[in-house]
Amino acid sequence: LTDVHQLFQAELVTNIYPAAEQRGYDMLLSANLHDHAEATFVESLLSHRCGSLILLGPRSSQDYLHQLADRVPTVVVGRRMPNVLEASGMLATVRTNDAKGMRLAVDYLVDLGHRDIHHVDGGDDPGSADRRRAYRAAMRSHGLADHIAVIPGAHNEQAGASAARTMLDAGKLPTAVLAGNDRCALGLLDVFTRAGIAIPGELSLMGYDDSHLSDNPRIDLTTIHQDAPELAHHAVDLAVEMLEGRRAEPTDVVLEPKLVVRSTTAPA
Repeated sequence: LTDVHQLFQAELVTNIYPAAEQRGYDMLLSANLHDHAEATFVESLLSHRCGSLILLGPRSSQDYLHQLADRVPTVVVGRRMPNVLEASGMLATVRTNDAKGMRLAVDYLVDLGHRDIHHVDGGDDPGSADRRRAYRAAMRSHGLADHIAVIPGAHNEQAGASAARTMLDAGKLPTAVLAGNDRCALGLLDVFTRAGIAIPGELSLMGYDDSHLSDNPRIDLTTIHQDAPELAHHAVDLAVEMLEGRRAEPTDVVLEPKLVVRSTTAPA
């Protein structure tokens, strides 16, 4: 199950296909559309007799996911579930340490001399709450509690563009903006550059995910890297192990993020 609009999830799918084939399994793909109930697409997969489910960034409640794991081996990718290890069914999570990723981002910006660092969050998108909390905690750890500013957003370009216009209308820009993901950062980048704001001369900009677009020479976005191939391989391994009865206990696999410095950040 995947959100076809999310670039990083597309990279996960690209890696999940060959990982499943290497283990002798086929994969069936279903799009997850925001204007439809997520359970509709899950039930569609189950109606095709899928043996295990891999859900990329699901929005469903934890109760629903636990109930689902009582029916079929379920792997949740890219979302922290606090009580996953207490699950009674066959449930596993595979994710990046988002708290550490946001600390890396804030630490890096502070080391560059930035103090006014705004965060455009991902709203209720998966992972957003953890990244929002980690941003606040990292700012406080640097004695910058008075500089904390969270601008409501989402993990898409439109939200980034809206947040950029909000900051421009406020009359005083921060020296750095940390976006909830790379797509949001692209929306910020577009509006700021069209408004004549030099990046990184006047404002440093960071994303999160390290999707393929962030490495485009015309974008060259500083970001936090998530290892898509490793996330995909772990997800498939867990799905297969639970399906074949080789893993019965709930599992939480956490991968380490990395800071990737490119050309959208500079000293304050």
